Amino acid sequence: MLGIMTHTTTPRRALPVAAAVVTVVLWASAFVAIRSAGDSYSPGALALGRLLSGAAVLGAICAVRREGWPPREAWRGILLSGVLWFGFYMVVLNWGERQVDAGTAALVVNVGPLLIALLGARLLGDPMPPRLLAGMAVSFAGAVTVGLSMSAGGGGSSLLGVVLCLLAAVAYAGGVVAQKPALGAASALQVTAFGCLVGAVGCLPFAGQLLHEVSRAPLAATLDMVYLGVFPTALAFTTWAYALARTTASRMGATTYAVPALVVLMSWLVLGEVPGMLTLAGGVLCLAGVAVSRSRPARPAPRAAGREDAREPGTGGAAEGTPEPRSESGV
Repeated sequence: MLGIMTHTTTPRRALPVAAAVVTVVLWASAFVAIRSAGDSYSPGALALGRLLSGAAVLGAICAVRREGWPPREAWRGILLSGVLWFGFYMVVLNWGERQVDAGTAALVVNVGPLLIALLGARLLGDPMPPRLLAGMAVSFAGAVTVGLSMSAGGGGSSLLGVVLCLLAAVAYAGGVVAQKPALGAASALQVTAFGCLVGAVGCLPFAGQLLHEVSRAPLAATLDMVYLGVFPTALAFTTWAYALARTTASRMGATTYAVPALVVLMSWLVLGEVPGMLTLAGGVLCLAGVAVSRSRPARPAPRAAGREDAREPGTGGAAEGTPEPRSESGV
């Protein structure tokens, strides 16, 4: 019986972990695509094109699956996350990355997981275990190291750019905390699809810019914009919502500290930007912090066999080796 239980519960716990990994990798790739498409598209037009591409894909999937409209109790979270995270965040992040170097942007935006932890504890009652706090501290130190090392490479920064990236971090944190309760009433696909649609509607004032720029942009930049909508938005936001529904906002936020390390690696492979030793060290710290925040305390040693054998059947005690009930998955 124990073998059957282990066989069935392990894949169930592995799925949210796999979803979180897909999210982090695709969100990291978005930084490379934004940098490429940003040469031909303005911040608002790029955000609208990305959201329209994502909404089209998500809408088609919802139609095939016959998802229908989310229940009424989910709409508050969908609207807030759509405006804050899908709309406002994407516009100001695109704008901010035009004003500051990549290192400064990575440093400021990575305030987001800290804000998620604070807002989650305050508004959602998320626990703050010592391992999560320690892992966040290590990852934040790594993000600072990556940011400072890349800034030292000669990139410029401006006060406006720093403020814009900080606003993006605040919007990101607010969107995550608003999205979490909605996932208790609606599916991950519904929350993502309608949140993306809300963000697209909010960005419609940039439609004129998009129409003007898409006619002049090179094909590669337009493909980058479509990629941003299909993969880092439609797919990654859905896998994020799936994993978030099965864990706390604080724990999921800590997972995204792996993004700066992956951005460094992808920039190295795709853009030919060779990272320095300090940058690599910061990336390792980011990943180490995520590992610490995701780890769990060691389970107590099993009781002696003689004491278990002495227990009378039907006393209500748990059998040896039976896993204790959990309220969250392994994410």
